[in-house]
Amino acid sequence: MSSSWCFLESNSLSKVGTMEPVAPKRILVIDDEANVRIVVQTCLEILGEWEVLLAASGQEGLLLAQTKKPDAILLDVMMPGMDGVAFVRELQANPELRAIPVVFLTAKAELTQPRQFQALGVRGAIAKPFNPLTLHDQIATSLGWDKAVVSISPLTRASN
Repeated sequence: MSSSWCFLESNSLSKVGTMEPVAPKRILVIDDEANVRIVVQTCLEILGEWEVLLAASGQEGLLLAQTKKPDAILLDVMMPGMDGVAFVRELQANPELRAIPVVFLTAKAELTQPRQFQALGVRGAIAKPFNPLTLHDQIATSLGWDKAVVSISPLTRASN
């Protein structure tokens, strides 16, 4: 009798080829608009199965980055006080934080400056308004994160 294969797709279930648990990705969302933070948090927690940290300002975001060490940062460009560009410069000036990848969340008009974003080392830019159903995929693509595919080998029957 033939055995069947089971493929599971998840970014938090297990490492490729093992059943060893993997911690969910931790992403820090920095945006001065509370409604945007709530929508992004909901999308990333439910659809991306990621742990989401929230900050309402660049200063608050830097403190969270230092204490929580996120896997990535989704950052609004236009914020009062410390804007996204200033935040990235501060992040890169800190040896403990400079390796954290950043994706900008920005108005469409700002997307016309990709060279400036690349010069800052930003991994990508997502336009506002964004599609809540594809936001996690856009972020994952920008960061090079793939969903793990786990294959469970076929059950073998012991001969009696």
